[in-house]
Amino acid sequence: MMKPMNIFDLHCDTLMPIYIDGHTLQNWTGHINLEKLQKGGCMVQCFAIYIPTNRSAEYHNVKEGPYEYWKGCVNAFDKEMAANADVIRQVRCMADIEKNVKEGKMSAPLTIENGVALDGKIERVQEFYDRGARMIGLTWNYENSVGFPCSDDPELHKLGLKPFGLEVVAKMDELGMVIDTSHLSEGGFWDVVKHSKNPFMASHSCARALCDHRRNLTDEQMRALARKGGVAQVTFYEGFLRKDGKADILDAITHLKHMAKVMGVEHIGIGTDFDGDGGVPGIASASEVINLTRMLLKNGFSEADLQLIWGGNFLRVMNEIQNFKS
Repeated sequence: MMKPMNIFDLHCDTLMPIYIDGHTLQNWTGHINLEKLQKGGCMVQCFAIYIPTNRSAEYHNVKEGPYEYWKGCVNAFDKEMAANADVIRQVRCMADIEKNVKEGKMSAPLTIENGVALDGKIERVQEFYDRGARMIGLTWNYENSVGFPCSDDPELHKLGLKPFGLEVVAKMDELGMVIDTSHLSEGGFWDVVKHSKNPFMASHSCARALCDHRRNLTDEQMRALARKGGVAQVTFYEGFLRKDGKADILDAITHLKHMAKVMGVEHIGIGTDFDGDGGVPGIASASEVINLTRMLLKNGFSEADLQLIWGGNFLRVMNEIQNFKS
């Protein structure tokens, strides 16, 4: 009999409909709610505060500035954790996760997608940490005070972190916050490799060798990430899995196999991007992640491999980042 998997998902955008539209983890009908997390066997679900700007803010009718939006999202997250503490609880360190496992509760680390809310103010890294954020995606699709996004323009893609971005990397290392390079320019990625003292992650990116998209990682980047002890999380966005966008669960497996070959299975994981752009046939919601487990076992992965992919690698990184332990 297959052993239970410790299902860890490193990225979802579920807090957006909760904050903007007033949904809850009980009644939201999208990719992730409490019932679907439980059905899928989730142990740890990272909830990202995705901070929309520019055209995305207009599309979502967000009138607040990035910092005000971040505060509103944190308050909404806190409210959901308080309302559902019998099922899921926020975690700020390894000890919190271990406590939740013993008590049969799911764990919810808070993360941030887009460092735009830092706005050149280094003290906000500490503020975000104090409010519970344990990972920050340095950029999204637009330039901010930290650095530049990935780009189809080779020259723009080479742009590195700004001086303030290097300050942010140092402060995050000091606090024990995970640096997330998904969406970041390749030049910025190499600056993180050079300057970060801790392992880092790409919370929702796939393999560029299989799908030539600016958001995906080259084999060279993946090897560098592995040398730093980090983890790249395969995401379920069809446009990152296949150039023609006609992806399904088998394409996610193909990316995982390639990345395991390049990096080692000790450096791969899953960041679904559910309630964002994630979800393809076969793994269309949190309740269906068990399908990926079954299919991986049929495609050359062992149960020990899956234990690493579905959480073991994340836990290793957390244990290596000293300040996350307790």
